[in-house]
Amino acid sequence: MPEGFRHAPFDDMAALENLITDRTCAILCEPLQGESGVRPLGREYLKAIRDLCDSRKLLLIFDEVQVGMGRTGTLFAYEQFGVTPDIMTSAKALANGLPIGAMLAREEVAVAFDPGSHASTFGGNPIVCAAAVVCVKTMLAEGFLAAVREKGAYLAGCLAEIARRYPTIAQGVRGVGLIQALTLQPAAQVHGPAIINRLFEKGVLLNFAGNSVLRCIPPLVVSKAEIDEFIAVLDKVLGEFVGA
Repeated sequence: MPEGFRHAPFDDMAALENLITDRTCAILCEPLQGESGVRPLGREYLKAIRDLCDSRKLLLIFDEVQVGMGRTGTLFAYEQFGVTPDIMTSAKALANGLPIGAMLAREEVAVAFDPGSHASTFGGNPIVCAAAVVCVKTMLAEGFLAAVREKGAYLAGCLAEIARRYPTIAQGVRGVGLIQALTLQPAAQVHGPAIINRLFEKGVLLNFAGNSVLRCIPPLVVSKAEIDEFIAVLDKVLGEFVGA
């Protein structure tokens, strides 16, 4: 693992502040944690982090590899949280799955880089970059991101109904746009991997994220009919685990 990082507990501003030393240069976080269980950082918490970085002259870095590029219903997730980072990372969805990575930065930060100060063997591949251009244009086309928000709300509503149907298995729903999670009851979390495997057998691919949630990250072009199809399969599978 890369050295030089210190990890702070989730949503604990005092603990975060106590980790800062005279060697600290930046705070790095996801505005909405994906692998940890689809956990949005609260707006006030993110604002406090921004204020802390400003007062201590630190850079604020957002990892938007998973939640950027339209996933939350805006091009980047930070747009919905009211906090702008100094540096932001993007990858994966930027070229619709073709291998690419990008670092975005405020102009006053980006001037620290000169041409050639950072490179990679396949960086700037023209085919992949052409795919990225198409992806960005597609996402910025009129109505695309609005449709993501609409379908995200629809998916969240469907998952909330599933949670009501299976209260011994599910606690509720959390997420933004088309990254949604069905949170499992503590007693049901042990069945998470088995539920995921059963869904896979029926043609549905989900993740068991953070050892606590069923994470749903469908393609941004998913239709409501496809969401209904997924929900119908999920309904049947969870029914198999009632009383387990």
